[in-house]
Amino acid sequence: MTEISRQVGVVLRRRAIDNPWVDHMWSPVTILPEVPATAPWTVLSREADETLYYAGAATIDLFGSETANYRDNLADGAPRIWVALRRLDGGDELELTKVTADPTEGEAMFESGVDVIGTVPMPPDLASWIAAFVDEFHVERVFHKRMRDRANVDRKRGDDRSADQEDSA
Repeated sequence: MTEISRQVGVVLRRRAIDNPWVDHMWSPVTILPEVPATAPWTVLSREADETLYYAGAATIDLFGSETANYRDNLADGAPRIWVALRRLDGGDELELTKVTADPTEGEAMFESGVDVIGTVPMPPDLASWIAAFVDEFHVERVFHKRMRDRANVDRKRGDDRSADQEDSA
């Protein structure tokens, strides 16, 4: 299986919200196509009710078997990158757990219900890198619909109508 990886940087926003149960919300803001020489969780900017952080480096993995998903993401017109963060020990600290360009994998990450998941626009440099990977490794797979064997279905069901019809003849 063909696989390549690339390191990217992740920028997050911590924004104050007016909610009786939660006082703030985390969300990814952007993906940096190159990893900067900045320590993880460095404050990039601070305003009255919002702070931007460089969360750290993450790896985007591309797999030859998933090129159709990457191609669909690129063809969408506004390709996205999915970012997953996990709360450490139920507190406010976050761990960067996954960054992906695969829309199927990205949508599946939303099912956890506890992780902080978000999407950001795909930077053009990253889009070019992914497009080159798709161009090199994509193999169009033809869908073959299976035909059911009616005789086998009847036998598995215990349907012996054909045998009964022969006996009555």
